[in-house]
Amino acid sequence: MPRAERERQMIEIAEAVFSERGYVSASMDEIAERVGVSKPMLYEYFNSKEGLLVACIAESRSELRKVTEQAVTGAAGAEDALRRGLHAFFVFIREHRQSWSLLRHEMALIGTSAADAIEQTRQQQTDLIGALMSGYFDADSSQQVEASAEIVVGACERLAIWCERNDEITPELATGYAMDMLWGGLARRAGTSDPD
Repeated sequence: MPRAERERQMIEIAEAVFSERGYVSASMDEIAERVGVSKPMLYEYFNSKEGLLVACIAESRSELRKVTEQAVTGAAGAEDALRRGLHAFFVFIREHRQSWSLLRHEMALIGTSAADAIEQTRQQQTDLIGALMSGYFDADSSQQVEASAEIVVGACERLAIWCERNDEITPELATGYAMDMLWGGLARRAGTSDPD
């Protein structure tokens, strides 16, 4: 099997084991057994259990960025771009529950490079939203654009955690709830007189 394909397989299986057991309880022995490789091979690829977790988070972060960027391409305006981006995020969360589990269970990872990788995911989304806002909104204050992007990311992260506890909440419904709360304030920044 080519190295890149084997690495992808290791990451997928490790993501499942980390999600099932939690980072602390997950063992490299179990991951190696499920992949069908030796434990030393896992260490050869990722150096450590933490290195493997960081690779899982990086893979998830890359995929989230890709789906979000694709979703907002060709948006008709600021409101459409926000709605598309939010929907892409909530679909990602629903379809990638294991990835989301890794991103949100950070308390056990404080002080590790994995915690830094999770924060990089938040920063990636904040930067993406900020860049999008700068294209649509009156950008007389870069601080205000940054603050607005941070608010969107924080609100959506909490809403996604709530959605996880309420499985009947679809990505479409979550998007509607987020738009109801966020668009009113953002519409004023976009020069839109009617936030509806």
